[in-house]
Amino acid sequence: MSNLATNHDAAQLLSLRRSLHQQLVATMDVALAEQLQSDQLEAECRARLQQLIQTGDHALDPMGVENLIDCVLDDTFRLGPLEPLLADPETTDILVHAPDRVMVERAGRLGRSSAQFRDRAHLMQVIQRIVRRVGRRVDERSPMVDARLEDGSRVNVIIPPLALDGPQLSIRRFPEQPLTLDGLVALGSLTPEMAQLLADCVRGRLNILFSGGAGAGKTTMLNAVSSAIGQHEQVITIEDAAELRLASPYLVRLETRPPNLEDVGVVTVRDLLRNALRMRPDRILVGECRGAEAFDMLQAMNTGHDGSMTTLHASSAQQALTRLESMLLMSGFEVPVAALRNYIADAVHLVVHLERLPDGRRVVGEIAQLQRRDDSLQVEVLHRFEPDSAGVTRFSATGHRPAFADLLAKRGVVLDDSMFEPGRLGGAR
Repeated sequence: MSNLATNHDAAQLLSLRRSLHQQLVATMDVALAEQLQSDQLEAECRARLQQLIQTGDHALDPMGVENLIDCVLDDTFRLGPLEPLLADPETTDILVHAPDRVMVERAGRLGRSSAQFRDRAHLMQVIQRIVRRVGRRVDERSPMVDARLEDGSRVNVIIPPLALDGPQLSIRRFPEQPLTLDGLVALGSLTPEMAQLLADCVRGRLNILFSGGAGAGKTTMLNAVSSAIGQHEQVITIEDAAELRLASPYLVRLETRPPNLEDVGVVTVRDLLRNALRMRPDRILVGECRGAEAFDMLQAMNTGHDGSMTTLHASSAQQALTRLESMLLMSGFEVPVAALRNYIADAVHLVVHLERLPDGRRVVGEIAQLQRRDDSLQVEVLHRFEPDSAGVTRFSATGHRPAFADLLAKRGVVLDDSMFEPGRLGGAR
């Protein structure tokens, strides 16, 4: 807000913004407002604000007046102080810890923003505006919610009594144009050879599990590799908050639903997975497996829906398998552990583990295949990202040849064996 006027400090401008908002609401003709289209109503409010500023003698320059009016209209119709942050294409994450403490991530670095809400009530107004637009609710009875903005940004809200220090708002932004594999190569997230391998595996309809921590780039990578899906395949995506953006002409997007005010009507990922199997899918993409739905996902992979993909949270490719085992047990999959592991090995061909480095960069940490060894199920890494003896982090091939190479060859996709020769494939930027 520092550029609204040269002779007003931030506190004065915040107070003025709040006063104008209150005056606008107090003088608004509700009956007339209900008859106007949204753009007409906003134009009426803009004219009214100009009058209020002129009669108030606030000594603002013309640019300051326009900026101030935009801020008040943002408070009235949009997302208030978040609007400039959302308009910035460099913003990847917005974290609101308190009305006067808003954090923003740009280029992998988290820092404090000058944006602030008037008070806790103002913050809750914006939160309620977000969740109502997607037919969801947040209150003491339902204090946590996942939602999305119109641009596809993912939103998470948690409020008291669960959030002890007040409402917490997290927004994960996605680029207007999803990153491609070539784009990720240019950013140093993986090498051309690794990108080619992933594209070949998707084209050859292998089942792939993407793992990693929060913000590691799992969804970004899933979006990127999906460009290798055939243009004549029916793809069904299932998500809690729809954020996958695939360029398939035969795309069906499904989204879960929370319970309504009467605590009924909930639709889970597992419900949608079971329904998706009746929709003649060629592939099923689940935004994230968290629990019992893992059984239905693997069942789809094991019953002819080759080329399906999902993501889950894990700290390594091996730990992703451990989590998958735990989720199968949560689903009531009561079989001996050896049989359970065989079921996983038959379903999942490839694990792609994503990592977020200390400097904020996101890279493919491991590309691994699954191997049965006695009664255990282990990953065998094909490519990895690691520091060398000089402390320089680089990608390397381990020398293992994929066990699925013959399967891909039967499906018309021949891998270039040179991409698996042991040695360095390139450095991280």
